[in-house]
Amino acid sequence: MCKLVVMVLILLTLLVNYLMIVFYKCLYRQTRFSSRRVRKRVIFKHGDVNVVQGNVAKRRRRYLQDIFTTLVDIQWRWTILVFAMNFILSWLFLGVVWYLIAYAHGDIEFFNKSEEEQEAYQKSLNISSYTPCVTQIHSFLSAFLFSLETQHTIGYGHRYVTEQCPEAIFMLCLQSIMGVFIQAFMVGVVFAKLSRPKKRAQTLLFSRNAVICHRDGVPCLMFRVGDMRKSHIIEAHVRAQIIRRKVTKEGELLPFFQQELLVGADGSDDRLMFIWPTLIVHRIDEESPLYNLSAQDMLKERFEIVTMLEGVVESTGMTTQARSSYLPSEILWGHRFESVVSFKRETGEYEVDYTLFNNTYEVDTPLCSAKELTEMRAESQSQGEADQNNSAFNIHHIPSSVSLETPSERSASIEPSNHELKSCLTLNLPNGNLPNSRKTSFSSMPATIVTIPDDHEPLTIPSQTQQEPQSSSRKLSKLSIIDPIDSIC
Repeated sequence: MCKLVVMVLILLTLLVNYLMIVFYKCLYRQTRFSSRRVRKRVIFKHGDVNVVQGNVAKRRRRYLQDIFTTLVDIQWRWTILVFAMNFILSWLFLGVVWYLIAYAHGDIEFFNKSEEEQEAYQKSLNISSYTPCVTQIHSFLSAFLFSLETQHTIGYGHRYVTEQCPEAIFMLCLQSIMGVFIQAFMVGVVFAKLSRPKKRAQTLLFSRNAVICHRDGVPCLMFRVGDMRKSHIIEAHVRAQIIRRKVTKEGELLPFFQQELLVGADGSDDRLMFIWPTLIVHRIDEESPLYNLSAQDMLKERFEIVTMLEGVVESTGMTTQARSSYLPSEILWGHRFESVVSFKRETGEYEVDYTLFNNTYEVDTPLCSAKELTEMRAESQSQGEADQNNSAFNIHHIPSSVSLETPSERSASIEPSNHELKSCLTLNLPNGNLPNSRKTSFSSMPATIVTIPDDHEPLTIPSQTQQEPQSSSRKLSKLSIIDPIDSIC
């Protein structure tokens, strides 16, 4: 029987060592993803972090010191295995202890004798009946069953501890405490694993792509977030960071420079009323890292925009965080999201159609960067102001076929700056109508001599033989993704 116990212990030791090796290989494996993956990203679309902690000193000891968090973080199959092995090993170990107690007291030897030998043994001790430490323990299997019944307080009634052995009473108390501790620990691990807020984050959705389009004349980066559950996220707020390479003024290379993006729901702050899918907007202004990027630059740049949605789960009160990311290839320039919320008159409810959650459509959007767009707008505005300031006369635009004369039938008052002219000029126009109501400078008119009174010299309006190039406003109207004509981007 002792040989059997020794063999069982050796097999259990080998089994435990093998399971621990497999457990550590699973826990500390280098990567969970194929090495053939081409795209480099820090955060995957489903929210997992693509970072492996390597070459950590005393890593196994540190993980085992925080065994509760380790058991919560590992996969379910390993948690269930540890759960089962804790109980089985405790039953086997304490079963061996009960067997040794019975063996040391002589119970195993006594119950394995025949009835005649038992009577002779009792007569030799001058006792009427033999009292064992634990009744009905005559083998290792019976000791194992008694250990199982004691730890889980099953109590079938055939096996029980007597007053004969104080060590048996001590082991009974110790196993009862140990059984409660193991049950509480493993139930806590399973409950914490089931109620993790990470699972709640699986029902928080991010759009497959981000888009860049104009809103109120300002280029904006937008993506959509949604919650498919009826229980809402309380105090929901969103964050975004751009991760890219940067070289400082001192020449230091920062391969993963993180910069915060100012985002908000529909252009407001980052707190959301998260009752339906919401558009998160980042205004591309002078403070934005995307201010200098055009549509063509977007295809060449290497960066990653990491988005995070945080809040308190209404049903459990735990804080959860959902993550996603967007590469430059996942940002659609000149697109806008379709609306997913509609009102049903039949039921009087607002309905969210998640089949349209990732749908976009093209819109007229400049292909140049926000910086170039701002500069061209400023140039166009300054050019318009300069035209008005440089115009000495307030004359409507006249084509080159129209001449200026001085008949007395039609007149137009011309007031040069710093001079007050008393004469009147007459415009001879075809059909007596102005072809265009826009005001222009003299640089756009043919050379003409205007007759001025004797106290002034004749005024010559400069001519321009070549056609004036298109103005900035004309170019702005053509810098679109739909009709990219004469694009300077």
